Amino acid sequence: MKIILKKDVHGLGYKDEVLTVKDGYGRNYLLPQGLAVLATEKALKQLNEELKQRAHKIAKIKADAEAEAKKFEGVSLTIKARVSEGRNIYGSVGPKEIAAALAEKGFEIDSKLITIKGVKTLGDYEAVAHFHREVSVTIPFEVVNEEGEKNPAKQKEAPKPAPVEEAPVEEAPEAEEAEEEVAE
Repeated sequence: MKIILKKDVHGLGYKDEVLTVKDGYGRNYLLPQGLAVLATEKALKQLNEELKQRAHKIAKIKADAEAEAKKFEGVSLTIKARVSEGRNIYGSVGPKEIAAALAEKGFEIDSKLITIKGVKTLGDYEAVAHFHREVSVTIPFEVVNEEGEKNPAKQKEAPKPAPVEEAPVEEAPEAEEAEEEVAE
């Protein structure tokens, strides 16, 4: 089913994009929610006319997005998290934590514009901030424990006792006689 998106749909596309989706998804979700319309000839002609008329507005929106993205270039973050034994953190670091860390540095951004894979251990990662369909910025960040250590020393383990060598066990002669009787 060919559709024209009327609003940005996260994970699918942006406003005024012509897409092909599965029939059930389009008919049961996108069309009833008002997120899309069918891509008929009449609707496609209307879309082309609107895009021609809005071309200069779209260029200005893209230029604004590029200017906003330039503010974020060179920014790197350090996020502190509670850590269990080793390097695993409690919970995970997601877009909300990235947006909060950026807000602390004076950068305002909606967490919905940030995409990141699940971060569950300490280390260096990257988040992507999307300002426009063609403009995005990669923001490097580091996850450290609450004390600010990137690689906390593992807790010292108790020394293991020395292995005890066992003397070979000799079988009693009676056991050998019993095994012979069972064998017969």
